[in-house]
Amino acid sequence: MRIAVFSPEIYTYGAMTIGGIIKDAGYDVSITRDPSVVHGDYVFISLYSTQHLMEEQIFSLVKRLKSEGSRVIIGGPTCADPQMVHGELNPDLVVTGEGEPAVLKILQGDDWEKIPNCAFIRDKQLITTSKERLADISRPLPLIPDDISTQDIRGAQTYIETHRGCFGRCGFCQVPLSFGRKIRSRPLEEIFQEVRAFKEKGVRRIALIGGTGSLYLAKDEVLNEGAFIDLLKGLAEILGPKNVSCPDIRADCITDKILDAVRTYSVGWIFFGIESGSPHVLDLMQKNIYPETVERAFDQCREHGVRAAGSFITGYPGETLEDHEMTKDLIERICPDDVFISSAEPIPSTPLADLVVKTMENENPAFITHKGEFEPLHLTEAEARAFDLMLHADSCRMIPRLTTDDLYHTYLNEVKKQGDDIRRATRLLQKYHAR
Repeated sequence: MRIAVFSPEIYTYGAMTIGGIIKDAGYDVSITRDPSVVHGDYVFISLYSTQHLMEEQIFSLVKRLKSEGSRVIIGGPTCADPQMVHGELNPDLVVTGEGEPAVLKILQGDDWEKIPNCAFIRDKQLITTSKERLADISRPLPLIPDDISTQDIRGAQTYIETHRGCFGRCGFCQVPLSFGRKIRSRPLEEIFQEVRAFKEKGVRRIALIGGTGSLYLAKDEVLNEGAFIDLLKGLAEILGPKNVSCPDIRADCITDKILDAVRTYSVGWIFFGIESGSPHVLDLMQKNIYPETVERAFDQCREHGVRAAGSFITGYPGETLEDHEMTKDLIERICPDDVFISSAEPIPSTPLADLVVKTMENENPAFITHKGEFEPLHLTEAEARAFDLMLHADSCRMIPRLTTDDLYHTYLNEVKKQGDDIRRATRLLQKYHAR
């Protein structure tokens, strides 16, 4: 029996993990990013973006594979909404949660109704099975492709998973839904063994999977400083400190010792998900981290020689121009070393997705035509706010960046693409979920 794992554009960590479990069980399995070479009796497809559901390349691949007699199983973050995945791509089976409890049972031919975390169509009805989260997330080595070193994801060749879960409740994030709010961590030596295997395949730099890196081995919302420091130190010993990144940490999940470890054993950067400078919008987002906490976190980072960046989400349904100005004011106060700006994207099965579906388009910044300063650019209100924040943030960086014509048009094209993607995703959600 031939088994293939397909991961479009990049090798996702989830795809490599599932491939490793299949290989460890003794099956003949391959992994690729190239749809033209995908063949197999069973084909597992990992989709990390809602946009994949609307790509002709993915639709054609699934159609071809089914015509060849392959069993097509789709997993990944997009599958939190299996109704959309089945409706758009018509696979045989969708894995809606953690894939580890399901994958070998699927290959062994078990009754799909008895396999956890699955969804399939029977007699034109969507059947979903029981939900199951692993108590122990220890596992075999991932299936690492020979060309893994050729990919670049924000400067790293790959991300690795050290733990699952987050005690936050952010309404735009899938993590609490998919992995829960209780932290489950992997054994330290297993992580190190995995990183050594990636290094043998040519990986030079790794990053910890997003969320909050400092939650490794945390319990009951209490950080485990020593465990996180041992993790970073061990990774640095394998790859060198300048090749380890722990990019995403909550502003309320740092300590002096954690910051010293980030400076000593990593690239020395932290990226805080700040999202907004408005308490009103932060409440809409269920973020529960307010500007005063963010300002303290930036001051603390600088005291310890750590460079601090911030990500912001604008155009959230319910955000006003006053809220937007409060975000600009916060950026001025913290002077970040770097900034990431995005419009609010409704990821399937999140509270934000529910809010977007319930919001009329004439009240959603992603659809409202901008009538202010950037009116000649033909932007929506969400696009205009994102563009404004990008330009504003450049002047507020710790080392200000000159906005050249090229950079101006790069930002403009970026916000327009974000806007197009968000409207496509919104209309797809509206197609399957009535107001």
